[in-house]
Amino acid sequence: MKLITSFFVVLVVFFTSSCKSETKDPDKETSLKDPELNYKEYVKKDADLIISRAEYHNRLYGFWLGQCIANWTGLVTEMDKIGNIGTLKTGDFYTRDDWGKPDQPSIWGEGVPSDLSPTIDFVFEGVDGIWGADDDTDIEYMYQYLLYQEKTSILSPEQIRNGWLTHIRTEEENYLWVSNETAFELMQNGVLPPETGHPDQNENFMMIDAQLTTELFGFLAPARPDIALKMASLPIRTTAYEDAAWISEFYVVMYALASLVDQDLSLKDKVEWMANESRKTLPESSYSAKMFDYVKKQYDAGISWEETRDKVYQRYQVDQKDGYDITSKNLYCNGCFASGINFAASIISLLYGEGDIKETIKIGALTGWDSDNPTATWGGLLGFMLGKEGVEQAFDQKFSDKFNIHRTRQNFSNGGIDTFDHMATIGVFVIDRVIQEEINGGVDLVRNQWYIPLPEDL
Repeated sequence: MKLITSFFVVLVVFFTSSCKSETKDPDKETSLKDPELNYKEYVKKDADLIISRAEYHNRLYGFWLGQCIANWTGLVTEMDKIGNIGTLKTGDFYTRDDWGKPDQPSIWGEGVPSDLSPTIDFVFEGVDGIWGADDDTDIEYMYQYLLYQEKTSILSPEQIRNGWLTHIRTEEENYLWVSNETAFELMQNGVLPPETGHPDQNENFMMIDAQLTTELFGFLAPARPDIALKMASLPIRTTAYEDAAWISEFYVVMYALASLVDQDLSLKDKVEWMANESRKTLPESSYSAKMFDYVKKQYDAGISWEETRDKVYQRYQVDQKDGYDITSKNLYCNGCFASGINFAASIISLLYGEGDIKETIKIGALTGWDSDNPTATWGGLLGFMLGKEGVEQAFDQKFSDKFNIHRTRQNFSNGGIDTFDHMATIGVFVIDRVIQEEINGGVDLVRNQWYIPLPEDL
């Protein structure tokens, strides 16, 4: 199936003028050479997409930074508002007027608001702080680490299982939920992916888990959603099936398209084009496709995001339209962790945020349900599109560059303390291998560029 059919522009120079890298030393720029990779000679073709490795490094830094800001901000309101099946009443959901006001308790908060912030507001780590890992960042970190350590572009079932068993704690608190937890238990009993995500083994296959653990693969195959989907297929199906997997693929394609979208467009137009193209990957009969179309229709009609959110709640959680029947399953919190309702919520924040990272995070945090997940996904995407300095400019401040993976995971080097700069470097090295092994392109260490062949249907 052709993933992208309506747009093809050969970008001869990419990311060379839209954002300046913080790295100024040309010797430092050309020093990003993976000692574990045999760099092959490559003859550039006229139609190749050219991407600056130094600029991409800067944008990967922006991804991790933007994702952390959005993740921790979204945690303030996570599961505060999930709707009560029936007629909506005032206060059942947040509105834009609640931004900056006191946070309300979550469904498991026992009457106590979040300890991250007394008010619904952004959560930052200043330059002297350390960002903590969370389930929106830690398994992506682990997958990138495994790709590099295993010297591969495609993880095997055994490599995924061994990675999970090595880096995830078996005792609580292990920061796993629903489908991830079930898959982990299956792995401990010898089951391998994709069986760990199959309905016959995993009753939580329709939950959100894969959506927040696999988007990164889109960035690891720049401008090549076909390759990104190949790389992400097994990690996604480690915990997801059908709509939950298709939604995760939607996010992977969005991330890959960030390197293909016309750089002359506004951020608003970029986001809308990427979303419309990614929509083509969703099967027409799926509830996920119909959810996207429904939210897009409300957005195009000029309806407020709050009213769209309320309509989504009524349509999918009360009326169970378009084949979305979570309510009939009588699950805990009415499936508030489910892939579907959180996908609809994420599309609300994406479209109504219109490419503004602060507005997108705000709407995501206020929309409801598992609010840290959509915020982290779009904070990461927009953070990548803005780059490190763009994120700092958007929030008018500097942030910590340190990341503690051992807050939630284990058995990494340096006591689990990493930096966004180093994480971006590992990402570049993984991409070097992907471009040579999967894309059949080239890495030019002298010019510090990638040469990426594009298939005819892109």
